[in-house]
Amino acid sequence: MRVAFADLTLDSETRQLLRHADQVALSPKAFDVLKMLAERRPNVVSKAELHDRIWPRTFVVDANLNVLVAEIRGALDDDPRAPRFIRTVHRVGYAFCGAAIDLSSSPPVDAATPSRCWLAWNTQTFPLVEGDNLVGRDPRSRVWLDVSGVSRRHARIRVTSDRAMLEDLGSRNGTFVRDSRVASATPLEDGDVIRVGPTAMTFRMWSEERAPQNERLTSRESLD
Repeated sequence: MRVAFADLTLDSETRQLLRHADQVALSPKAFDVLKMLAERRPNVVSKAELHDRIWPRTFVVDANLNVLVAEIRGALDDDPRAPRFIRTVHRVGYAFCGAAIDLSSSPPVDAATPSRCWLAWNTQTFPLVEGDNLVGRDPRSRVWLDVSGVSRRHARIRVTSDRAMLEDLGSRNGTFVRDSRVASATPLEDGDVIRVGPTAMTFRMWSEERAPQNERLTSRESLD
């Protein structure tokens, strides 16, 4: 599960709570409580169920759970008197009440029509679909860059059957390709370096004409 809310991202696979690119410290049990509440949002999770999940086959008093919820609220800068994220349901349990976006449910690339265009950034690869591909800090973007200096809706790459065009969307820090600032729709070529604010990515486009050909090995070469 990967969920974004406010300026935070909760990732259950890496067991991280991030504020932008910085990790927010949470104890393992507090992380498990937050994860459970986020998974069940906006429903209330009872104290009994939280006890069973966090302390299986162990008797603990409610004060232990209260301490974990207080730790979570401190990490989220949440006020129990005017909660933005964790709501107390007295004598019942707790609920996640914040507006959140499930990043795990972003539209996948159709496996029947594999993407022929993509962006490479560090160790990440962003497949591009035919049509409009938003680039920015908005978690709903096809190319989500949670980096300071990148606008929420920074740029757009429009992919058609025969080409890809890059447009800047009025970003504060600009979009650049081949060291030139993008002022209007600009065609992209395989290998172009795109700079979105401070972030540099490489545009790749598959082409049958440029695809490397397998070489036939002789029987001796295949044995060596």
